[in-house]
Amino acid sequence: MDEIFEKVQALVDRYDEVSEMLSDPDVIGDTQRFMALSKEEGSLRETVDVFRKYKSVVESIESDKELLQEKLDADMEEMTKEEIKELSAEKEDIEGQLKIMLLPKDPNDDKNIIMEIHGAAGGDEAALFAGNLYEMYSRFAEKQGWSVEIIDENKTEIGGYKELVLMIQGDNVYSKLKFENGAHRVQRVPETESAGRVHTSTATVGVMPEYEDVDIEIEDKDLRVDVYRSSGAGGQHVNKTSSAVRMTHLPTGVVVAMQDQRSQQQNRAKAMEILKARVYNFYASQNEAEYAEMRKTSVGTGDRSERIRTYNYPQNRVTDHRIGLSLNKLDRIMNGELEDIIDALVIADQTAKLEELKK
Repeated sequence: MDEIFEKVQALVDRYDEVSEMLSDPDVIGDTQRFMALSKEEGSLRETVDVFRKYKSVVESIESDKELLQEKLDADMEEMTKEEIKELSAEKEDIEGQLKIMLLPKDPNDDKNIIMEIHGAAGGDEAALFAGNLYEMYSRFAEKQGWSVEIIDENKTEIGGYKELVLMIQGDNVYSKLKFENGAHRVQRVPETESAGRVHTSTATVGVMPEYEDVDIEIEDKDLRVDVYRSSGAGGQHVNKTSSAVRMTHLPTGVVVAMQDQRSQQQNRAKAMEILKARVYNFYASQNEAEYAEMRKTSVGTGDRSERIRTYNYPQNRVTDHRIGLSLNKLDRIMNGELEDIIDALVIADQTAKLEELKK
């Protein structure tokens, strides 16, 4: 615990330093620096509060131990020993919290995300399930106070989605949804099935952090931009001007098509936003392939066997195969109540990281 104590004490010292800087008139007058320091102070605050509580508990234990050295009546001695026992349990609990707080932070955790949902194996039923996943994430986002914007979509005639691209913005979006990457399998009787047989279909979900301009630059020479007419379902033209945009990043082969905005300029801006995220994700996944494999977060092909989670409608059950978690409340989960699954995935990830630190 001494090593942890030293690390946390360094954070406390930095917190005090930042707090003092925030009262400096020169810092207050520099908006950009003031905001950066305020953000840093906010990120340290919880750890500092927990550490101060830890020190208070340790001091109380030491005080009680000193009290036991004195001549006490039987009742007082028993009461003091019981208090030491309770405080020791609390101390152990806080130590666990501090260990988790000191785990390496994912630098993307506080970012907004771009989420891609694709109907995969299963035809029309897969497209309908992609729509169900969109509704599930939208309801969860609403509960979190986040905003959800559709920035590209490819609807099917029966109401599902072959492809759907979302921008989800709010506090710590990536930290809560990063484990949704992968193939999601559904088992149910399709609306299109007259015989009432249970079918298995899949949709894939991809989650990428939203990257600012400073994170990646895409040069004009590496881009091919094609413009064409926007079209709706069935190939009917939405407008007669070439407002739709297709961008290809030549070094990686990443392609983004955008036609949902009203003008070519708006489509270009949105396409570039998505392209940057995909290209950054491409390079990041190249560098972190081993880490991604360990976490099993790659999206895969969408094949039925490559699933991270199964949604079984006849049994009202959701199973996350990565951590062996099964919950018999599919109806509530599809209504956006994802907290139990997300919390369990976060805890599993933290546990794995703690085990790695012990090696």
